[in-house]
Amino acid sequence: MENVVGRIFIRKKFHPNPIAIMLKVKHLLALCAATLFLNSAFLVIESPNSVQKVKPVKLFNGKDLSGWKINGTEKWYVDKGELICESGPDKQYGYLTTDKFYKNFDLSLKFKQEANGNSGVFFRSTVDGTKVSGWQVEVAPPNHDTGGVYESYGRGWLVQIEDAKEGFLKMGEWNTLRIRVIDDKVQTWLNGNPMVDFSDAKIGAADGSIALQIHDGGGIKVRWKDIVVQQL
Repeated sequence: MENVVGRIFIRKKFHPNPIAIMLKVKHLLALCAATLFLNSAFLVIESPNSVQKVKPVKLFNGKDLSGWKINGTEKWYVDKGELICESGPDKQYGYLTTDKFYKNFDLSLKFKQEANGNSGVFFRSTVDGTKVSGWQVEVAPPNHDTGGVYESYGRGWLVQIEDAKEGFLKMGEWNTLRIRVIDDKVQTWLNGNPMVDFSDAKIGAADGSIALQIHDGGGIKVRWKDIVVQQL
C-alpha cells in the first residue's frame, strides 16, 4: 500500500490538474485585459485635459511692443497701458504682427476707435513690407462690416455683416472682439454677439501670425488692450 500510495502521490505531483491550470490562465488573462482597459480609459480621459491645460496668454504686456514687429512707417506705441495705432505722415498701410504663428486659437481683445478710420485684426497672415497675405476681421466705422472677414489681395469679402448686426458696434467706446479659428472654421463675436460662422478650405490650409492693421488714407487712431490668445 505504501508503494502504491507513493506512486499515486508522485503522479499527482508531476501531472497537475488541467482544470486548475486553465482557471489560473483565465484569471491572468482577465487581469491583463482589465489593466489594458484601465490604461486605455486613462488615456482617453487625459487627452482632452492635456489640450485644456494650454492656458490663455497675453499678447500685449501693457508696457512695450515685446513679441510684436512693426511693418511700415505708421505709428505704433504704448500709452497708459494701451496699445495705440495711428496714421503717420505717409498715410500708408501699416501692420503690427506677432513674432509667433498661431494656427488654431481663440483670441479676445478690446478696441476703441478715436477717429473715423479703418483698421482690423488679421489671422494666419504673413507680411512682406506692407503687403499682407491672410484674412482680416474688419474693425471699421459704423455700417462698414466690423466683425466680417476679408481676404486681402485675393477674393475680397468672404463674409459681410448683416444690416441687423451693424448696431452692435459702439463707436468711440470700448468694444470686445473675439475671434476663434480651428482648422477651416472661423467664428467672430462683437460685444458677445455672434457675427460670422463659416468654413473655408483655403483658410484651413494656411498658417501665420496675428496682426493689427492701419488702413491707408490717414486719419486713423485706434486703441487696443486686453489682447489675450489661447492656442487650441
